[in-house]
Amino acid sequence: MAGYVCTVAGGKGGVGKTTTAVNVAAAMEEEGYDVVVVDADLGMANLGAMLGVEPETSIHQVLAGGRAVSDALTDVQGGITIIPGEQSLEAFADADPAKLKKVIKTLRNAYDVVLIDTGAGLSHETTVPLGLADGVVLITTPDDVAVGDAIKTAELAERVDGEVIGTVLNRTTTETDVEAIADRFDSKLLAVVPDDIEATADEPLVLNAPASPAADAYVRLTEHLLGIFFEGAEIDDLETAVDREWFVDEDDEEDDEDDSGGRFGLFG
Repeated sequence: MAGYVCTVAGGKGGVGKTTTAVNVAAAMEEEGYDVVVVDADLGMANLGAMLGVEPETSIHQVLAGGRAVSDALTDVQGGITIIPGEQSLEAFADADPAKLKKVIKTLRNAYDVVLIDTGAGLSHETTVPLGLADGVVLITTPDDVAVGDAIKTAELAERVDGEVIGTVLNRTTTETDVEAIADRFDSKLLAVVPDDIEATADEPLVLNAPASPAADAYVRLTEHLLGIFFEGAEIDDLETAVDREWFVDEDDEEDDEDDSGGRFGLFG
């Protein structure tokens, strides 16, 4: 059976698309699934750099027609396989995003899950992965511009017959009005990931900082995604992955009944 292709997208740069793809991949590998992550951010490829890898062959070379997909497969920590990119302008100019379709077709026949990490903006290179995927996961932060760009990405996905299966809200704090942001999207809010800068210093954090709140959030997000991909889970029946304890400082002795986290509206 062919694997599931999931595009991780969001209109604004720096919202955590690559971080999400890497951590979901690591968590899925922990569950026994064979996963490959493709760096389709052709203009600003950073997947390899995030994982400390200097590949011999890049996705750019594959899309330029000079190398085979198998040449670019790179094994990293946790049993994850990635196809990284490179950052030179020459490589970017030579890469043809239209050839990504053939790459993904090859990968879906060899892996349980193919995660496509996309770039920022609404260009041809970011549009192609939206139409190739079985499902699209939107990534945003609470920043109003990021939310607006994610909504535009959802609209673009619909135009190219892509299916948005849900949204992930990254870098959330107790000051974030999660409910208000969730109401702006037509798709399900799958997970709320707490702002956890220290934990993200060594990715994937689900392996290197497994006790961190952010790691827990990505693990729970992964459980939702696996249910959607392989178990026939109804998206509307899923509860948003969020936990009040992720946002409570253990040294904070204030009463639990104060307004800490009160703006979320999702804790029940």
